Amino acid sequence: MNKIESKMNKPYKRKLLEELRTWVDKRFVVVVTGMRQVGKTTLFRMLFDEIKSPNKAFLDLENPIVQKVFQETNYDNVWANLKPYGININEKAYIFLDEIQTMPEVVKVVKYLFDHYQVQFFTTGSSSFYLKNLFPESLAGRKVLLELYPLDFEELLWFNGIEKEFYREFKEKDRRKNAVAYEQTVKFYEEYLSYGGFPRVVLASDAAEKNAVLDDIFTSYFEKDVRSMSDFKGISVLRDLILLLMQRVGSKLNLSRIASELGVSRTTIHAYLSFLEATYFVSLVAPFSSKVDREVSGAKKVYLCDTGILNRFAKVSSGAVLENAVFNVLKKLDEIRYYQRRSGKEIDFLLKEKGVGLEVKEKGTKYDKHSLQQMKTSLNLQEGYVVSKAFVPEEGFICAADL
Repeated sequence: MNKIESKMNKPYKRKLLEELRTWVDKRFVVVVTGMRQVGKTTLFRMLFDEIKSPNKAFLDLENPIVQKVFQETNYDNVWANLKPYGININEKAYIFLDEIQTMPEVVKVVKYLFDHYQVQFFTTGSSSFYLKNLFPESLAGRKVLLELYPLDFEELLWFNGIEKEFYREFKEKDRRKNAVAYEQTVKFYEEYLSYGGFPRVVLASDAAEKNAVLDDIFTSYFEKDVRSMSDFKGISVLRDLILLLMQRVGSKLNLSRIASELGVSRTTIHAYLSFLEATYFVSLVAPFSSKVDREVSGAKKVYLCDTGILNRFAKVSSGAVLENAVFNVLKKLDEIRYYQRRSGKEIDFLLKEKGVGLEVKEKGTKYDKHSLQQMKTSLNLQEGYVVSKAFVPEEGFICAADL
């Protein structure tokens, strides 16, 4: 066992664990999906250990021997195969299935056993592209799909044994910002921007080890997700598209120009982007408009799953990296849009439901605040803040590290 694996075995906190706990003992199949190596297995191990019943099993479906447990024509016979794992058919059972995408046919078994016996299933899978359509429609209303992402900054601090108070409301983030707390954690935020939030990367001891892990994560994504889940013939073109998108983080995408650069059709680019989005590698942000059709048809901006991957494989400005990091926090809070006037003035992020506008700057200024407030008024937004990497004590500024 190497140093990183040893550290990974420690019970580091993850925010999703609290929500997972609420689904135990409810009549739902619980599915956690996300990119590879975001910590799904470790998270489930923690939940598994918390369940008091001894009638439980944790099974890795990447193991061919485990797959044989579920390869029965008569699904009732699966119970006999589970007996060596300590499962008693006469009591409620808790079955954890890791990496379910490696054995798609097991879903039929899960549905049958769930419908006919006292059993709750918890499953993980590496891609929403696969899992959102994996479970049959007959399980609609009886499954819950949760998504796990790389660590946010608060979780990264937990991994480093640091507790810092984060406030939920943007008004509170602004009002209660603290220069001392900022100085105490700013070095960790710099590291977060540089190397991102994949748990194995955060736990790596030095830059060389962190970069080696990032290389492994990207290779794993490309070899396992791209090659195994897609039926694309032009894998090399998809690779080139990924590298191109990294260079354009935070920018509007001109799909016709990209298609021309890569020598493929616009339709092909659309298909590749849909795959990259559905496998959590990129996110696309549409422009804000009061008319839905304009939002749908407008040029989208692109952001990457993790700033560590971004920095490792592309050379972009520190401002673009910061904007990407901010987006990765916001996407879990609301439906995100960007806004841009014909004059060129823009708001980086609009939280549609919350009615909040956020402009991201490495060091926010009074001019940034004034410009944002003008646009906030014209758009009838409830709140508007400049998100600044540097600490700005004045009202109307939020520290990026406080998000």
